[in-house]
Amino acid sequence: MPYGLYISAEGANAQSIRLDAISNNLANVETVGFKRELAIIQARSAEAISRGLMMPGRGGPEDLGGGVKVRETKTDFSEGPMKYTKEPSHLAIHGEGFFQVKKGDEKFLTRAGNFQVTARGELITPQGYAVLNDSGQPVALNPDEPKFEFSDSGELRQPGSSPQKLAIVKPESLDVLTKHGENLFRCPTAVQPIPDSQRQVAAGYLEASAVRPTLEMTSMIEASRIFEANVNMIKTQDQMLGSLISQVLRV
Repeated sequence: MPYGLYISAEGANAQSIRLDAISNNLANVETVGFKRELAIIQARSAEAISRGLMMPGRGGPEDLGGGVKVRETKTDFSEGPMKYTKEPSHLAIHGEGFFQVKKGDEKFLTRAGNFQVTARGELITPQGYAVLNDSGQPVALNPDEPKFEFSDSGELRQPGSSPQKLAIVKPESLDVLTKHGENLFRCPTAVQPIPDSQRQVAAGYLEASAVRPTLEMTSMIEASRIFEANVNMIKTQDQMLGSLISQVLRV
């Protein structure tokens, strides 16, 4: 099998993965606190170099390269724009940090602050997961007192009740976070609370999706054309191989 077919196929596969990431980004343009995904593509060494059979830089055919591959899919944690909603239970974090919520027996991180207050005074996510305070307990409001507010540091204040600080934390590194779904991130390592002096919370605001539709559409067109070019190269090489075999068989 000609090596060029493998190179073209790998190039098409890389752009296919990239298109999947871009499509997912575009599908979440309106998702609160969503962080876009990036498919990181890098050049591949020739097969002989990858297997350690040849050394790179010797000026042989192997130095022509082995096409491209997707090294990883990475989350871009750039902050999204702020959107004013007037809802007192809606919160947005300026700068670093995540809200902490509990799903089942596991704690997750999220930047989506579109929280709701139930009739029993529970502060929850739209999916019904409890929002936690800095003690690791679900935030509870007095259901008989409709007035409440959040301070700039994320402290819940309500007449007749003791103040509660929301859990606003950060991982030791953003690289350890993995997407769980439902706008949640799983952190396999211990998290650190954001110091009070660095906590910046905007009540009545939401962090919108960090996806820029124009940029994603441009990337989608680019990836689609590169994918199509690789597929056409596969067809061309297949036709050339078929023609060569036919000539040999005639002889």
